[in-house]
Amino acid sequence: MATTPGQGPLVGVRVVELAGIGPAPFAAMLLADLGADVVRVDRPGGVGLGINPDYDVTNRNKRSVIVDLKSPDGPARVLDLAERADILVEGLRPGVAERVGVGPEACHARNPRLVYGRMTGWGQDGPLAHRAGHDIAYLAVTGTLGMIGDADRPPVAPANLLGDYGGGSLYLVVGVLAALHHARVSGAGQVVDAAIVDGASHLAAMIHGMVAAGGWQDRRGVNLLDGGCPYYGTYETADGKYMAVGALEPQFYAEFVTLLGIPEHADARKDLSRWGELREAVAARFRSRTREEWTAVFEGADACVAPVLSLGEAPHHPHLAARGTFTDHGGITQPAPAPRFSTTPTTVRTGPARPGADTAEVARDWDVPRLTKDLP
Repeated sequence: MATTPGQGPLVGVRVVELAGIGPAPFAAMLLADLGADVVRVDRPGGVGLGINPDYDVTNRNKRSVIVDLKSPDGPARVLDLAERADILVEGLRPGVAERVGVGPEACHARNPRLVYGRMTGWGQDGPLAHRAGHDIAYLAVTGTLGMIGDADRPPVAPANLLGDYGGGSLYLVVGVLAALHHARVSGAGQVVDAAIVDGASHLAAMIHGMVAAGGWQDRRGVNLLDGGCPYYGTYETADGKYMAVGALEPQFYAEFVTLLGIPEHADARKDLSRWGELREAVAARFRSRTREEWTAVFEGADACVAPVLSLGEAPHHPHLAARGTFTDHGGITQPAPAPRFSTTPTTVRTGPARPGADTAEVARDWDVPRLTKDLP
């Protein structure tokens, strides 16, 4: 089967990204990883994370131009790009893009087929739409944050993975690609309103169903998948590291208790009255050996047990190394593009785009000469 040379299935799709931080840049990175020509419109002075932009891998596979939207012809330059784009992605507060002249109405007047993707925490409408916020606040009101952590301790913030990226970026990407399909069939673009509160709530769909059915208690640390179950959770080892256990099904549980060395607890799986003693027995056994020793014990077994690795350790795990889950590019070890495609494989083609470094190239490739007006 013929394959493309590592460009991905979105080759030929043009994306304009209005620079920001958080979920919008990550969504644009995913589109770029999939092969789209993503042009990031940076503002003078930048909007960075406070790290050297050479290390901001969410800007990989992109190109960058600098446009001052406050300058007299700044909005016109962005509209020139939007006219030639398939997708535009912005993560500004509601109304800001309209105020500076690059909102959906202005863009669609130039390009009716444009998919205009909007990424916010609260959404484009509602009482909190214009309020500031971050991942943890969006998760808090959706009920998802309250699900995470021990019963007797405060909820645990899952970095910004569940809100910004899971409930935000991924839903924006699904939305703009679905709208792109519609635009190519019908010729009509549209606005995609991707809100983290919507996406994070949607991720918990199965749990809401379980609550309604009486199969999930609406409190933390007492359920099958939230650490309440003694054979689904994490345990400390002799060297202060951790093992993760997910031995839910009967056959996996049987193998788990056998390899762990507590066969006397084989019949405690469904007996909730014995879960306390089972948890203590499991914890005591894991504390008797190091993480490396337990990893060797469960090697090749169907007990659903794995070592809890750090970010630095993960790329060296034999399975991830064999699959090439991580890659090195420009001296940075980083996750490789995902998912994988049999005919249109993806790759990290370029490192993080330097602000403004590609202005002349983009002006030529997209036929937007106004971009080079201020170049020396």
